[in-house]
Amino acid sequence: MDSQHWRATITAAQSGDRQALDELVAGWLPLVYNIVGRALNGHADVDDVVQETMLRAVDNLGSLRDPDSFRSWLVAIAMRQIRDRARRRTPERLEESAASDFAELTVLRLQLEGQRREVAEAVRWLDDEDRQLLSLWWLEVAGELTRRELAAAVGITRQHAAVRVQRVKERLETARGIVRALDGACPGLRELTGRWNGRPDSVWRKRLARHIRGCGYCGGTRGETVVPAERLLVGIALVPLPVGFTLSLAFGGKTAVAATSAGWSAKLLGALTKPAVAMTAGATIVAGGAYVVTQPPDAPPPRAAVTPTATATSEPPPSATPTPTPTPTPSPTATKKADLYGTVVDAVDRAPDPDARPAALPRRPESGITSTGGPKAVMQHRGDSVTLSGRGYVLVRWQISPKSRPGALVMPSWTGLKGKLFHVASGGTRRMDDPLPGAPNGYATGMGGPDIGYAVLPPGTQQMWQNEYFYLDGTVTLTQNERGCDYGLIVFPTDWAAVDKDVNVGPAQGAIRYGLVRDTGTDSAPVPQYVTRATPADPATVPQRSRV
Repeated sequence: MDSQHWRATITAAQSGDRQALDELVAGWLPLVYNIVGRALNGHADVDDVVQETMLRAVDNLGSLRDPDSFRSWLVAIAMRQIRDRARRRTPERLEESAASDFAELTVLRLQLEGQRREVAEAVRWLDDEDRQLLSLWWLEVAGELTRRELAAAVGITRQHAAVRVQRVKERLETARGIVRALDGACPGLRELTGRWNGRPDSVWRKRLARHIRGCGYCGGTRGETVVPAERLLVGIALVPLPVGFTLSLAFGGKTAVAATSAGWSAKLLGALTKPAVAMTAGATIVAGGAYVVTQPPDAPPPRAAVTPTATATSEPPPSATPTPTPTPTPSPTATKKADLYGTVVDAVDRAPDPDARPAALPRRPESGITSTGGPKAVMQHRGDSVTLSGRGYVLVRWQISPKSRPGALVMPSWTGLKGKLFHVASGGTRRMDDPLPGAPNGYATGMGGPDIGYAVLPPGTQQMWQNEYFYLDGTVTLTQNERGCDYGLIVFPTDWAAVDKDVNVGPAQGAIRYGLVRDTGTDSAPVPQYVTRATPADPATVPQRSRV
């Protein structure tokens, strides 16, 4: 929408036009939500700060003399509310809700992949002040703000803004290196993070950065060209408001008398109290000024604008989409058998030949996975667990440390399954028993070496790969059953595109393995070992079987 239209809309809203006010709120609320959400990384206070920002903007709309400066004026209000929230915050660290993590929301709702995903995840490692500036710089690069507006919002000159943005970019690149290293398979990093609780903070940022600077494995890019963040963010869309987001402009809970005494104009009060309903941008503005997102939960997320980079991925070929298999009508004698699904894979499987390409990965329906451990659940100790719910793909990454404690490995287990769970693919460019040329600290393979000992799997257990992928349609809990050999798991909700890329892209040095596709696209696909619909008191007692 052009500036002339917005100028007319703002002028009409200042004169008490309810429809213009509705349009103004609907048009600029997503920008405010993105600034606040990224600055606070989706903290539970985001909704309150957004609400207060929009209330103050509506309350003081009559004082705005130049409609052309509305955007910078609104952004400055948002930044003041963010800073006020930081001053009011209690000294104790508040636990952040995994469901509202803005980095995760950015990845899922904009379907970011590769290095774009890496940039979004790196934001978690920045300090509060850096995130506040980055929330504006991100939108500047994406074309939503100008440098003049950025500087005005922060209250500094454009020259000073340039210096501060450059410093934030440098710290963001350091954080990207940490995200990249944590996605790798460095045994030294595995040992360093043994006591880490999985939550990014400044102490661990410094520790991990020191390790990366001195580690040839983590410090390298493994042949991939690292694209500057500003090139990755160009043209990226705003993260849409979450379904169910509500913004009430009905005096912010004030009575009409209180609102009048607070300085609300008579025309604006009249506009806010008139019954009205306006449909705009997947949302509804109803009587009293309540703005409620009405986009259905199963609506497809918007596609981000794609800038050609080294990380661009193509859409899957039509042949990758499985043809639905008709469900047979169960006979009275086959009811129990019809309830079962999945193939039996309770045997050691042979590794694919070196450099062998995997079969095509069928594409199953996705609406997203929620995790009680957030976007990256780190499970380092016996009894650690994460509950996954929804319909989509899950990555389980293995980190085995026989140097700390070799011996028999007790496998993790899947319990309390409601719905269906498939073991769809294996990746990470290697099985854990593949040789590691030049591996540090006595490792010969990912399972250990003669100098430090080996992790030994239970008889009949499949050899795991670095990355194991599963597809869930329902709810299940994964528990780390460490006893004997020391190991850890990292659990990531992911998507089809990321799985397909992992199993088809080998390392730059030459592939030992690409990946292994196990999915048949039907209910005959394998299910994971050590899975049960029961919830045993000790998850380590789940029998090894692969048919539920």
